[in-house]
Amino acid sequence: MNTEETNILRNIISDCIKNKRSAQEKLYKIFYGYGMSVCLRYAPEKDEAAEILNDSFLKVFANLKQYNFEQDFKPWFRKIIINTSIDYYRKSRQMLYNKDTELHNDINYSSENLHSLNMNDLLLMLSKIPDVYRLTFNLYEIEGYSHDEIADLMKITASTSRSNLTRAKKMLRKEYQNIFQENFNTQNAKTLEEYSKT
Repeated sequence: MNTEETNILRNIISDCIKNKRSAQEKLYKIFYGYGMSVCLRYAPEKDEAAEILNDSFLKVFANLKQYNFEQDFKPWFRKIIINTSIDYYRKSRQMLYNKDTELHNDINYSSENLHSLNMNDLLLMLSKIPDVYRLTFNLYEIEGYSHDEIADLMKITASTSRSNLTRAKKMLRKEYQNIFQENFNTQNAKTLEEYSKT
C-alpha cells in the first residue's frame, strides 16, 4: 500500500470511529474480499462464512478506537476474524473435543501432485472435516499459531491441539486422495474415450 492509499485508509478508519455510515460501507467494500477469503477457510459453507465475516465487521467497528494507525490493518482485521470464527463455533455448535490423548504416529505427506489442486479443491477439502479439526489446522498451519496459543484460544490442552492437528492432516490426506483419484479417473476416462475414436 503506497502513502496515498495509506492516508485514504486512515481517513476512512477515522470516519468509522466517528460512526460515519458511508465510511463504514467503504471499509466493508475494501476488505470484504480479503475477509471472505479468510472466513471460507474456517466455515464449511459460504452462508456461515458470510455470517462470520459480518460479525467480524461489527467487532471491527466496535473496536476501531483500539486500532493502532501505525500498524497494517489487515493483520489486525485477520485476528478479529480468527477470534470470531472460534467464537462462532463455540456458540453455535457443540464442539466435541477429543479426550486428551496424543497421537504419536504422525503421517508423512508428499507434495506430489499438489499442482493438480486449485483453491476450490482446497476449500472443499477443508469443508469436509469436522469444525474442531479445521480450526486447529488453519490456526497452526496457515496462521502460524503454536499449540500452546491454540490451546489458550480454544480452551483445550496443547496435547489435544496436537492430536486434533494430526487427525485433521489424516482427514485432509484422505480427501486429497479422493479428489486426486477422481481427477485421475476422469482424465483416464477422457484419454480412453479419445483413444477409442482413433
